[in-house]
Amino acid sequence: MNAFLKLYHTWWKNIDKKILFIILLLFSLSLFFSLTSTSLIASEKLNTKDYYFFFKHLIFVSVGLIIIFIFSSLEKFYLIKISKILFILSLILLFMVPIIGIEVKGSKRWLDFLFLPRFQPVEILKPFFIIMIVSILASEYSKNIYFKYALSFTLVLIIIFLLISQPDIGQSLLIFLTWLSIIFVSGINLYIFSFLFLLMFSFLGIILVFFPRYQYIIIRLKSFFDPSTGNSYQSDKASEAISSGGFFGKGIGEGVLKNTVPEVHTDYVISAISEEFGFIIILLLMVIFLLFSYMVFKKISEEKNNIFKLVLFGSTIIILLQFFIHLGVNINLLPTTGMTLPFLSYGGSSVISTSLISGIILNLTRRDLNFK
Repeated sequence: MNAFLKLYHTWWKNIDKKILFIILLLFSLSLFFSLTSTSLIASEKLNTKDYYFFFKHLIFVSVGLIIIFIFSSLEKFYLIKISKILFILSLILLFMVPIIGIEVKGSKRWLDFLFLPRFQPVEILKPFFIIMIVSILASEYSKNIYFKYALSFTLVLIIIFLLISQPDIGQSLLIFLTWLSIIFVSGINLYIFSFLFLLMFSFLGIILVFFPRYQYIIIRLKSFFDPSTGNSYQSDKASEAISSGGFFGKGIGEGVLKNTVPEVHTDYVISAISEEFGFIIILLLMVIFLLFSYMVFKKISEEKNNIFKLVLFGSTIIILLQFFIHLGVNINLLPTTGMTLPFLSYGGSSVISTSLISGIILNLTRRDLNFK
């Protein structure tokens, strides 16, 4: 007990409390919105009184907070080392999805073990993917930077191939854009950067055109640019919910989006929140996420270790990308991707992924940033 108290005291003394406060604020908001949108207040209109979703989300967040404490407490060398091991394990799990994965609504993205409820391996992989990419770029085994870029690109291709086979284009795009952002700030030649960018999107274009399995993506793109050519029901309802909520919202439990669109508490959570609490909540969340990013970037500017800089940058970028992609889909600026909202979307895989990233960020923004 004394050892734990000593560890906690050291952790609390060194942790960046401002960043921690924003993380706790976002998780608290997610619990509040989960309570008001998926339990008693909303379900009374359906003659039910069920806190099931709220209590389940509460368990996810509680586990997430434990993960944040553990990962933010690790010694720096050990954090990098264990993250590489966990990346390999999560990549193995991603390879298992096409073989023993669970198919839901035409997509096979989940694994379900007796000791571990249904989860998405890619969500667990994302935080460690960032550290693995940075480790490759910073590796001392080879001085050839072009070889490092090629190796990291190969790794990205493997992950994207596995994701496309599920299919999961949204996560594929997120992984690629995160990798692209990391290598961009690492100082890559702009010609090589442009070549890799065009190569990847050409690869995705070929897949969309020549493989019938992915025709649904073309249908989504067509319906996005011309709603009369496809089914844009979900995105239309989401944007209508934001419009109907106005600036201050309809009030707690008065939203109807959750009763008309499936998976609203994951893929369209910001629309459901905006409908009941108003467009002002979107502006508030945007400010919170940007403030969170600013605080981390400020730490990056003070950091001397290039590995830490790139990991912090990649971890922040992946959260920002998810936020703006989720927002873009909800306000009908982007085609439907199925992207969850970090911290706020319901779901164990999403919460655990966000918690891992948060733990890594808190670890590398502690006062004792330099290796001993």
